[in-house]
Amino acid sequence: MRALAAGISDVGLQREHNEDSFAILHEQELFVVADGMGGHRAGDVASRLATDAIIEFFRATAHEDVTWPFHFDARLSDEENKLLTSIRLANRQIVEQSSRSREHQGMGTTVVGALFSPKRGKIFIGHVGDSRAYRVRNGVIVQMTRDHSLVNDYLLAMPELSEEQRSELPKNVITRALGMQEQVSVDLIADDVEVGDLYVLCSDGLSGMMDDDEILELGGAATNLEDLCRKLVATANEHGGEDNITAVCIRIEGDATKKLDLSDTLRQIAPPLPRAADAAADTPPAAPAEPAPESQRR
Repeated sequence: MRALAAGISDVGLQREHNEDSFAILHEQELFVVADGMGGHRAGDVASRLATDAIIEFFRATAHEDVTWPFHFDARLSDEENKLLTSIRLANRQIVEQSSRSREHQGMGTTVVGALFSPKRGKIFIGHVGDSRAYRVRNGVIVQMTRDHSLVNDYLLAMPELSEEQRSELPKNVITRALGMQEQVSVDLIADDVEVGDLYVLCSDGLSGMMDDDEILELGGAATNLEDLCRKLVATANEHGGEDNITAVCIRIEGDATKKLDLSDTLRQIAPPLPRAADAAADTPPAAPAEPAPESQRR
């Protein structure tokens, strides 16, 4: 088996610039989406730092005997350790950059990364924040990740909250992100794959504009991954495009499948998708988010 992938990022209809980043490293079957936040233009710096740091760590450790910057956890596989370490390294670099530059103070980013291991028949997913990973299999969609948000933390502690109480909780507060603290907790998932599985990594600009059934409908009918990415982003824009929108779609294929001709890393599709001129003109751009000491709003 092997993993084929394509990705796209779009500014959306209501933002001035794109703070999302994504990376595809085909030779190691690694896929990453990051959604930046912070002061003016700091979010795009944080998300790019994250994707670059993760990619460069995988490249540096591919053929060289290098010292890892963090402890190797013997309870985890080599792949899990590598994915976990790369995300922690990205967090360290963002924290250091934030402390050195006044204009980047308070910046941060969510991240979701997927690493496919053909020899184990598994895909490993690591994430921090509310960027998500979905799996579509046999007509069923599953959200693989759990958002690190204030709403979810409340529900975890108090599952008996009524719908009215839930509606009063702020929807745009995340409780975990790269850059918030020197140490970061990363959620890791190992999933046994099947030929034909489709995984969708996305920023909340997509998941916040579409429900799971819409992602399932588009994903289940897709034959071309680039077209699927474009349709996902176009649908999110049709629903309002309130935030930057990024999607990376990964399909698990058998050996007989012809390999997709994609560049090996940081594949960004440009220019942005066409959008309704009146929607863009009538909607004022969102103000830059102010950094918060304990959590970050988006």
